[in-house]
Amino acid sequence: MKLSFRNLALFTLSLGLSATMLTTCLQAADRVTGKEFATRSEVIAQNGMAATSHPLATQIALDVMKKGGNAIDAAIAANAALGLMEPTGNGIGGDLYAIVWSAKDKKLHGLNASGRSPLGLSYNELKTELDKLNRQDLPPYGMLPISVPGTVDGWFELHGKFGKLPMKQVLAPAISYAENGFPVTELIAYYWDLSVPRLSPQPGAFAETFTIEGKAPRKGQIFKNPDLANTYRTLAAKGRDAFYKGEIARKIDTFMKENGGYLRYEDFAKHTSDWVEPLGVDYKGYTLWELPPNGQGIAALQMLQILKNFDLKAMGFNTTESLHTLVEAKKLAFEDRAKFYVDTDFSKQPIDELISEKYGKQRAKLIGDRAARTVQAGNPGLEEGDTIYLTTADKDGNMVSLIQSNYRGMGSGVVTPGLGFVFQDRGQLFSMDPEHANVYEPGKRPFHTIIPAFITKNGKPFMSYGVMGGAMQPQGHVQILINMVDYGMSLQEAGDATRWQHLGSTEPTESQAAYLKNGGYIEFESGVPQEVLRDLQQRGHDVRFGNGGFGGYQAIMWDEEEGVYYGASESRKDGHAAGY
Repeated sequence: MKLSFRNLALFTLSLGLSATMLTTCLQAADRVTGKEFATRSEVIAQNGMAATSHPLATQIALDVMKKGGNAIDAAIAANAALGLMEPTGNGIGGDLYAIVWSAKDKKLHGLNASGRSPLGLSYNELKTELDKLNRQDLPPYGMLPISVPGTVDGWFELHGKFGKLPMKQVLAPAISYAENGFPVTELIAYYWDLSVPRLSPQPGAFAETFTIEGKAPRKGQIFKNPDLANTYRTLAAKGRDAFYKGEIARKIDTFMKENGGYLRYEDFAKHTSDWVEPLGVDYKGYTLWELPPNGQGIAALQMLQILKNFDLKAMGFNTTESLHTLVEAKKLAFEDRAKFYVDTDFSKQPIDELISEKYGKQRAKLIGDRAARTVQAGNPGLEEGDTIYLTTADKDGNMVSLIQSNYRGMGSGVVTPGLGFVFQDRGQLFSMDPEHANVYEPGKRPFHTIIPAFITKNGKPFMSYGVMGGAMQPQGHVQILINMVDYGMSLQEAGDATRWQHLGSTEPTESQAAYLKNGGYIEFESGVPQEVLRDLQQRGHDVRFGNGGFGGYQAIMWDEEEGVYYGASESRKDGHAAGY
């Protein structure tokens, strides 16, 4: 017998169930397809697919592919557009990471396009500057946390290896929107408004570049950035060297010298990106691929190696037992993250051991029935940031998983007049403990939070995806994979389902001797049954509720049997997935 809405409501309330539980019970009835958590259907198309956090960027990606470009061209074009349209999360003053499935050679390629700290700023000089500010760590804004922007070099590395269309054509849509303007979307307008008061006082031209009469653009207001259009035009005509060895590098060098900054022409001229081998871990026949440190991607792999030792499917979605197990696995992985995830050019770390099945089993034995309050890094044998994630796929089978960020939304707030972009503040993620592997050093890459992901099945491409958002990212990667593999959710449903994130773990910026002492806390979205939250509290978890901050999901899945792509996009953001 099928209950009516009113009868079901009376029945559940008679049992003492909360409004949240009632909503959860009714979700399945809200969609005739039975996809309990999906806010909308997946997008399905044969020839190409793009999923980004801005509708116009998604359209640009498709247009580029329709005009003969491939997924790599489309990803660069969309990223350039997002740097203009979503400066609250990214831009060419930041860094980039990507995983590319190449249809030609049938393998994954990883790119680390992150920048390094100034060669001319020593540890002792930085310590002196921090002492003047009465700080123990690097500040979030201003000159001190700025590292070399790696995005532009990342674009040209990707294009040089895989691109088809000339860069003039790839960057043309973003140039046009920068010159002629675009309407600002809702969520971006919200974050933009938060950034303006704290960043406008920083050295340079932030207010002139990113405000309209001193205020952030409101939702629906047309915004233009002619300086960025000129910068993009220079890159399109003269290539990456214009940014790292030419007129842009010289302009930045002069500005930094005049305003107390530390980046110099030499820092730009010596910058390089690195092609790296992605690292993979199998989970029930699906292999999740992440990039090696200095990023945090392998935290997701460590979590999976721990979670293999538990039957999450039998536990059920968002039950007390499954949530407890997931959170405890996260705690264990993140203490290792705080100690071992660094620029391996400066410090050899036991990466293979950290993601091994043997080590995962050892760590899994530490998970008991109660929430662990004290957690330390293992011995493997030797948060307010914002980001964009996008993914593209083309008719030839190429797929791109790309993530790009300024860190902390609009970054440092420092803007060189006339260039149209803000510098990242990624250097804030260095530690100042001289004993820590992530300690600040000149010419070193800081710990990074941004991570793209890719899943293969039987050695073939299955899914390109990401969940941007600080420490949420590896947690989100794991939640999406488990939602699909263990709980049978669709691509869209897996992203829309209620999320959680554990916060309070030791950070890579802290002392080498630091470890989790108070258990941290879990933030939940609405939709988790009240009795589950109560049971988690009884097990010793600190349960809280978050308003946003649960990441930004985009995904493309390949169905080899039918020869179609499935696209899904984050319901919590402004963008969408689209195909043709």
